[in-house]
Amino acid sequence: MKRLLLALLAIASFGVAHAQQYALFGTRTIFDAFENPSQKSFTLDSSRKFSSNFFLPYFGTNAINKGNSKFAVRKLTQEGVFDTRSLPIGTGEVNHFFENSNIYVATFRLFKSYKYQKEMGFSWQIRSDAHADYTNETLAIFDSYKRFNTNQQYIGIFNTKGCQQSYHQFSFTYRENWDKRLAFGLKASVLSGILYNKLDIYDSQLFIDPESNALFIDVNGTYSANFSDFNEINRKNFFPNFKNPGLSFGFGTNYTTRKGLFLMANVKDLGFIWWRSNSQRTTVNQSKIIENIENNQSNTNQQIKNIFLLSQEPKKFLAPTNAKLDFYMSKRYGFYKPALAVSKNLFYKGGDIAFVNTFIANDFSVSATPMYNLNGVFMLGAQGKYQTPNFELFLGTDNLVATSFQTIGTVKKDATVGSGPNGASFYMGVGIKFGNVVNHPQFADIIPGINDNEGGSFFKSLFSVFKRK
Repeated sequence: MKRLLLALLAIASFGVAHAQQYALFGTRTIFDAFENPSQKSFTLDSSRKFSSNFFLPYFGTNAINKGNSKFAVRKLTQEGVFDTRSLPIGTGEVNHFFENSNIYVATFRLFKSYKYQKEMGFSWQIRSDAHADYTNETLAIFDSYKRFNTNQQYIGIFNTKGCQQSYHQFSFTYRENWDKRLAFGLKASVLSGILYNKLDIYDSQLFIDPESNALFIDVNGTYSANFSDFNEINRKNFFPNFKNPGLSFGFGTNYTTRKGLFLMANVKDLGFIWWRSNSQRTTVNQSKIIENIENNQSNTNQQIKNIFLLSQEPKKFLAPTNAKLDFYMSKRYGFYKPALAVSKNLFYKGGDIAFVNTFIANDFSVSATPMYNLNGVFMLGAQGKYQTPNFELFLGTDNLVATSFQTIGTVKKDATVGSGPNGASFYMGVGIKFGNVVNHPQFADIIPGINDNEGGSFFKSLFSVFKRK
């Protein structure tokens, strides 16, 4: 179990998000344009024609752990010690763990046409989503069976639900203006699954007999994965091979009112992955007696894991991606731009409500973002950004307080540093535009969409099927 916890935490740190970096919405950065496909990222008479991150860092992560296990998790992540003595046993209390990550490995975007302000882009992302509802006893049994009373029947103490899915996402985005105020955009993606792991235990029992030096455990549930054991996971798993293929689609629109109110809405990453390579989905209904448990905790841990590992049955299955419905609105008042962002997961638990406060001075800006996560966690985000028409650099966090505690505690190797839910969040990005300047027609010799035959509006042609003849 310690290996499993460390693996989950490693995935969270590797993903280096969600809360989606709401302070970057409406900024016309590379992130904004790829995450919100109707958003434009080029400025006439200032920007150059192409943009990319040139494999420079462009990523974000957010991880939260909430519940009585917070000190045990803090001790594991900050001191490297797995110790569950602080957890109350027999209460059936449930803890909650959430993690999301989004890495833009490579991006390329181009200004296609002055007419309709057409832009298109290509990107390679690595995404990860995880959530788990687990009991105190689920952690404690893998630390020491002595945490439990002997000759006592425990019922339902290992009832746990959790899922983790990570994958590569190769995307094409396209946007254009409908008119001067309204714009549409789409994002179509091909997916390549990396890791999938889902556990649902809905009935469980435990009894420890001191006379026979044995432990009786009964588990009923389901288990799905595309690997047999965490020991099998290596670097090869993280290279795209399309053995577990998938598709996703996103669509967005934005509108600016005459008074300068900017409105944006998106359906993001609506899709699925077909897990078919080394995949298994197993129904577990097993009782097991583990003998010789005295001073043999490692064997006890392995025997419990074998309940799931040795009963696996090969089976292909579909799993949905973590699709979202987003809404965003903002308006600038001089140097100050307030914004409201609301996001809701469509198939998984969670979502966010964020109030973004951005203060702008020339090419520099700072943002403070109080946020409520619908899993019951309040956070405070902070961001700094430097942005010109042809360069962008930003860094920030969606959970400033928890990230500060986690960083200080890890450096000091002290689990007493910090309070409240465990958490860590960080994101940053560097983007560059290059090529010819995108000029207004009256100032340029060559204008994309003016001097060449670029065709009409894609979305007007698409929506024309709804017009009356």
